[in-house]
Amino acid sequence: MSCYVIQVTTGKELECRTWLMKTGKFEEKSLLYPRRKLRLRKKGKWFEKNEPLFSGYLFFMTDEILPDQVLAVRQTPGIFSFLKMDGRPVPLSEEEERQMSRFLKSGEIAGFSKVVFEEDHSIRILKGPLMGFEGQIVKVDRRKSRIKVRLSLYKEAFLIDFGFDAVENTENPAKTD
Repeated sequence: MSCYVIQVTTGKELECRTWLMKTGKFEEKSLLYPRRKLRLRKKGKWFEKNEPLFSGYLFFMTDEILPDQVLAVRQTPGIFSFLKMDGRPVPLSEEEERQMSRFLKSGEIAGFSKVVFEEDHSIRILKGPLMGFEGQIVKVDRRKSRIKVRLSLYKEAFLIDFGFDAVENTENPAKTD
């Protein structure tokens, strides 16, 4: 099964997914709108919100794209097209598919990762969607509880923020004399 990408109007991902589902040409489990959970602060109050993993894109898992699916994509308002090369839709590379599947393991919404900050200023991911992405971390913002990670889509790099929960490092307790 391959993963194809459908470009849609940014901010209209959920609406476009709903419209495509209403055509009857797509199964709900094959048309994905991956999101990530973030903590935001507005007027001094913290709240959680689900934001798109890749703004302006839906992901379609299939063995082959059927002509009536291409037609449905073309006729749906707010949708531009499948991402393609040489006029034909091209699936994600194996590495990009593996990257996506890591985030989608626990559903379409990537929750918070549990992290530990080491004494040598490194970060260790204990649990969550960022497991295995330590080498792709670009920046950590402890105040906002966000980790900026470099991900790729069709060989183009994107910087994406993910939420985290910091836990105390119990392996190396501070020594007291």
